[in-house]
Amino acid sequence: MGVVVQNDKKRPPVAVRRKAVPRGGLALLVAAALASGCTPSPTRIRPAPGQEPLLQVPPARALHSYAGRLRAAYEARAAAARRWGLGRVPLTPPPPPAVKPRIHARPGFEVTNQEEWDLPPVFTTVPTRERVVFLTIDDGAEKDPKFLEMMRELHIPYTAFLSNYLVKDDYGYFRTVQADGNTLDNHTLHHRYLPGLSYEDQVREICDMQDIMRRQFGKRPKVFRPPYGNYNQDTLDAAKSCGIEYAPIWNEEVFVDRWEYRENDQRIHPGDIVLTHFRGPGEWNGTMIDDMRRFLDKVTAEGYAVARLEDYL
Repeated sequence: MGVVVQNDKKRPPVAVRRKAVPRGGLALLVAAALASGCTPSPTRIRPAPGQEPLLQVPPARALHSYAGRLRAAYEARAAAARRWGLGRVPLTPPPPPAVKPRIHARPGFEVTNQEEWDLPPVFTTVPTRERVVFLTIDDGAEKDPKFLEMMRELHIPYTAFLSNYLVKDDYGYFRTVQADGNTLDNHTLHHRYLPGLSYEDQVREICDMQDIMRRQFGKRPKVFRPPYGNYNQDTLDAAKSCGIEYAPIWNEEVFVDRWEYRENDQRIHPGDIVLTHFRGPGEWNGTMIDDMRRFLDKVTAEGYAVARLEDYL
């Protein structure tokens, strides 16, 4: 892992229709749907004068239909898990938070003038009580179409941090990543050790990559990861100058054959950012499919779902 370089509101009761309550497995699915807020829209009952509108629970048949769709989605995910050789069916993340958590620089990862200049915070974990982790994939060297197929079928979100010198030979591959609903973010032009560069050179590495991201993928990211996790005050100042708001690094890193942890407890925590790379057999003893199998089986076994990082920022 890279070493961080620092410079120094009473409402009337809800009206409920007296219908039979679903039983068995369906009841569990319905309960899950109610808890997640993903039920069909309820109807409104005309209120008495001076009262607020009352909500009526949807007909049982609507809940039954919705539960059926939930079941079908789970079965499709389970089939995809079997196809890709997973030991467990990946968990579905909760809905994105209505109120985003406030992100601060991780203690000890601040730079001089961090708060005064409102510099992008460097952080390794998103503050949340949800049992979710965030998958981030760096660089862009390996462009395996099977990896895209796997993640698409399993509905696993991830954030790709791209370096231009590795992706410029096939921007189309990463447009597919984006079209699949994943986010593309800035990882500089050439993946250089930024603290060793002047402020002006750091601006070129970060801001010029912003321009390329806009031309090739339609937008300038607000999220940037410094190569190797190394940065100084100039890095964050340069990043802010070209529209960067966040600079996440990582708390764990996964390889085909092992995990590495930043924390001494050697554990995954709610909101942890996990790093891996676009790599293949040329550099690893395995493929990105093998890498994702290891990652997904571990986080699922420990009760974590994979959520989209940008949904929490």
